[in-house]
Amino acid sequence: MSTLGASLRLARAGWMLAREGVLASLPGDELSGAPKAAWRISKALAARRAARKGRTERLADAVGKLGPSYVKLGQFLATRPDVVGKNMARDLAGLQDRMATFPRAAAVASVEASLGRPVEELFERFGEPVAAASIAQVHEAFVTSGNVPGRVAVKIIRPGVRQRFQHDLESYFLAARLQERFIPSSRRLKPVQVTETLAQTTRMEMDLRLEAAALSELAENTKDDPGFRVPAVDWERTGRDVLTLEWIDGIKMSDIEGLAAAGHDLKELAATLIQSFLRHMLRDGFFHADMHPGNLFVEADGTIAAVDLGITGRLGKKERRYLAEILYGFIVRDYRRVAEVHFEAGYVPMKHDVAAFAQAIRAIGEPIHGQSAETISMARLLTLLFEVTELFDMETRPELLLLQKTMVVVEGVARTLDPAFNMWKASEPVVGGWIRDNLGPKALLIDARDGANALFSLARQAPDLAARAERLSREIDAMAENGLRFDAETARAIGKAEARHTRWGRVALWVMAVLAVVALWHFW
Repeated sequence: MSTLGASLRLARAGWMLAREGVLASLPGDELSGAPKAAWRISKALAARRAARKGRTERLADAVGKLGPSYVKLGQFLATRPDVVGKNMARDLAGLQDRMATFPRAAAVASVEASLGRPVEELFERFGEPVAAASIAQVHEAFVTSGNVPGRVAVKIIRPGVRQRFQHDLESYFLAARLQERFIPSSRRLKPVQVTETLAQTTRMEMDLRLEAAALSELAENTKDDPGFRVPAVDWERTGRDVLTLEWIDGIKMSDIEGLAAAGHDLKELAATLIQSFLRHMLRDGFFHADMHPGNLFVEADGTIAAVDLGITGRLGKKERRYLAEILYGFIVRDYRRVAEVHFEAGYVPMKHDVAAFAQAIRAIGEPIHGQSAETISMARLLTLLFEVTELFDMETRPELLLLQKTMVVVEGVARTLDPAFNMWKASEPVVGGWIRDNLGPKALLIDARDGANALFSLARQAPDLAARAERLSREIDAMAENGLRFDAETARAIGKAEARHTRWGRVALWVMAVLAVVALWHFW
């Protein structure tokens, strides 16, 4: 798709946001210059009906009209309050991923094309859709395995959704590049990298084989965990566009009255949910990153079953250790150690003073120790921590932001089940056990073993490393003697990139000029 096409799509999105009153609802009183003028124009363009709606409702209406890719964009940006701000992230988090269903005939065609077999051979009965979202919809079906009929859920990718997303992603990239080019202050937020993350996340979410793999991995990790499981994958009936799962027959965790009527212990469910999430995060370094109540079911025996693993998060061993030390430091009021961990992890640049950072950390920790355990939120603690680290030039850490977002959601669900929920008491068996195993004598032995293995691996690579070092030394000497030279292909690529940036600037000016004319016409 051409840059002009992407510009027109972007202009359409801007027009829709203006007409639905989304831009006008943003705080603009403190703006000045061109941004102030643009905000005033957006207020003039807003439809009268928008004035009777709140900002969240306006946003939902605009995104719904723009299509499924913008719903997904909004949900993604809800996990990045560092980019859109806390208030806008809160509004975006309220977007409902509910779309109109597509016909059963189209679903059957997708199943047969993806799996290469007639739907009659694959299923005893293939029903109508029971739920639909921006990327896929779910059908109820029945299969026979070993002469035993079984109920399954069949998730099917929307026809044409990949092409639609690809076109809209080009508009997102254009907007990100224009932002970096014309708004220098936004470059620290890395809008192009944020868009690349969205593109990668979307590509993975649209390959249902990857979601099946995530379900399989989480099932292996949690096979011995009490009170938590995920549905089993039917690999025979799973492909890129089709995911067949065990049907989960339970009560949604959002139905508090239904859970109570069924005789479930709500306090126990809250504790199980938190402990399960912490096990996944600390023990496995792999967690379900979309654990809202709509994706959580409670079965008859009280087991929590989680579905929809399109979004997952991962934490490396080092990140898990750092987070555990940070939490433990807050518990024992060792703020100096909390500050040191941030520097050791590279979260805060070394140019800052450790003592000054420890002082800022103390401002977070001390008020917590004056409160009852029931009122202390671990999610709130992480939020405050990230706020303080921004003052010390902490770079954006996508994996930590995703963890924070998931922690906020999970803790919120737990407090919905039990308003007096004690987060710290419920977490202690998991967090305390992990700290003892990974920060105590046992951890030293494990680290020594890992260090010895790394040393042996390095020794085996020594001849190759020496050859590379010698080759690099020769290349540096040649560069010092002859200077840095580009080959013809590199020079052409640089020229094309510069021409493209210039062209984007011209296109942006034309788009802004057209919008200005339309706005003036509407205003007068």
